[in-house]
Amino acid sequence: MNRISCFLITGLVSIIMACSNNPPQTASKEVKKEIIPDFLPFKKMPLNDLSEFKAVAGNWQIAGDVYADRNTEKALEVSEGIGVLANIPTDEAKDNIFTNFEHGDIELELDVMMPKGSNSGIYLQSRYEVQLFDSWGQKEPHHSDIGGIYQRWDDSRGKGNEGYEGHAPRVNASKTPGLWQHFKIIFIAPKFDGNGNKTENAKFEKVWLNGVLIQENVEVLGTTRAAAFTDEVAKAPLMLQGDHGPVAFRNIQYKLYEGKQVTFSELDLKEYESSDDSIADFAQLKPIKELKVDSITYAHGSSDAKYALVYKGELNIPNDGEYLFKIHFGAAGGQLIIGDKMVLDMQGGFYFDQPGIGKTTLSKGSIPFTLIYNKPSRQWRKGFALYVEGPGVKQHALHAPSSTNPNKEPDPIMVATTEEPIMQRCFMMIGDEKRTHVIAVATPEGIHYAYDLQIGALLQIWDGEFLDVTQMWHARGEPQLGVPAGASVPMHGDPDFAFLEGDAGVWPDSTQNNITFKQKGYELNNIGLPVFSYQIGELQVTNEFIPWDSEKRLTRKMILSGNADAFFKVAEGKLISKLPDGAYAIDDKSFYIDFPTGNGLEPQIRKSEGKDELIVKIPSGTKEISYDIIW
Repeated sequence: MNRISCFLITGLVSIIMACSNNPPQTASKEVKKEIIPDFLPFKKMPLNDLSEFKAVAGNWQIAGDVYADRNTEKALEVSEGIGVLANIPTDEAKDNIFTNFEHGDIELELDVMMPKGSNSGIYLQSRYEVQLFDSWGQKEPHHSDIGGIYQRWDDSRGKGNEGYEGHAPRVNASKTPGLWQHFKIIFIAPKFDGNGNKTENAKFEKVWLNGVLIQENVEVLGTTRAAAFTDEVAKAPLMLQGDHGPVAFRNIQYKLYEGKQVTFSELDLKEYESSDDSIADFAQLKPIKELKVDSITYAHGSSDAKYALVYKGELNIPNDGEYLFKIHFGAAGGQLIIGDKMVLDMQGGFYFDQPGIGKTTLSKGSIPFTLIYNKPSRQWRKGFALYVEGPGVKQHALHAPSSTNPNKEPDPIMVATTEEPIMQRCFMMIGDEKRTHVIAVATPEGIHYAYDLQIGALLQIWDGEFLDVTQMWHARGEPQLGVPAGASVPMHGDPDFAFLEGDAGVWPDSTQNNITFKQKGYELNNIGLPVFSYQIGELQVTNEFIPWDSEKRLTRKMILSGNADAFFKVAEGKLISKLPDGAYAIDDKSFYIDFPTGNGLEPQIRKSEGKDELIVKIPSGTKEISYDIIW
């Protein structure tokens, strides 16, 4: 099958909806689906000085900012200020650094910056390493690449066999040197009986790098190589490695867990007939079923009937403090009442994938609760889920597995990369906005992007796997969303061009009302990639995106012609800075823009409505623009 036929078949449903003869529709607002939309707050580690750490050598310091030249080996420069922990080791000072706090089970988040060719590590309990390494461009990652669970070491195994039990990340989700990269780690500490004998091994439950899940349920049978200690304990400090190479950290935050859970007792269930979205006064009604139960589950209800389940019992609370409850009611509604407080009231409509979030302060001990699941229609979406999180209590399910099995997530439906480019029409969430005229483009080089045909804007770029189309092709495909399968780098998403009244004019978030926008479609170039064309006002624009094979880099080429001056927005972010090598660091070093100069088109950084924008003034006439996006 040729690529044009593939495009026509795979994009048929989206083409019918997004490429009709009707005028373009305004992008609709929609709450983005999130499996876990809210948490109790993390404890943030203040980096105003080194007082959060045990005594260290002079290789560690607090800085306001850091810069790592992406072309220079192990180069890291610091600027005065607070908020960043930087390590610049020397022959005389190259100590590891240990936190004052000790941890068992922990959920840890932090940002890390790796200079070119540098090496470091995050050691949970000072013993189990998540590797930090400049792995940009590595095609097949190993345990020694960033995000790997480092191997254990035993000299007695013989030369060449000393290392064992390392775990490579699933994919290489790293960014280029000098950019901030985000880690999220859920670690389960080893467990011991009353005699000190280990009963459970340490485990990395999940590790994410730059939003991509790279490790899951990795059991570690013992300490990894270069651990600070070789024994295993219930609690110990977090260690950051300082003897291998320069590295910087910021936004360190964590939650400590004690292995405790909220439980039920004295649980009664009554089932009632229900055909109203509103919650009835069930005390005035006769139940159709009553029984003692030991769990809460959708499966207790009458199959496909219109009914309500009313659970009453005791919640056993392990610690004093604030608790967060999250409920997914599917195509139904309900209430959660704890003590005399209405924690969640979700009635009067269908919530589908929008969870309810409620917070309340509870005291240790038992407290009565009522949970109502109201299903007044024969909706095809069944089931409900209830989660809780509290002080020292990791988020966990209060519902039985049978309560969500009817709605269990399907196996992902993926559009994979091939030896030729692929184009897939879809809807796509950009922030909280659903874009309805999106084309996602995959390249054989593994560099992909999404483009908004309605306003002529680059939306996001990513590498690795291409597109998850489960929400388009599973069952009814109700959301019709395409989801990037790799670590995505968001672009500004606004129209690329605007006609402003002076350099300080506010950039429009949609096509300007007094400016005509005319989409002219696209043609395929000699390697099968689309070249987009449109007209905005008097300006004619062609857009072409060329992937690099050896780097996470996308070249954008544009030809512009017109009789009026315009402005082009290259990028925006909370902070944009021009680096010594001439490139621009975008959104506080989230990605780079390499914009060559010398053709009279010089980007300018300006402040606008609380953010930085990188814009170029385009004079009338014919101009060519070419620049690289690097991440």
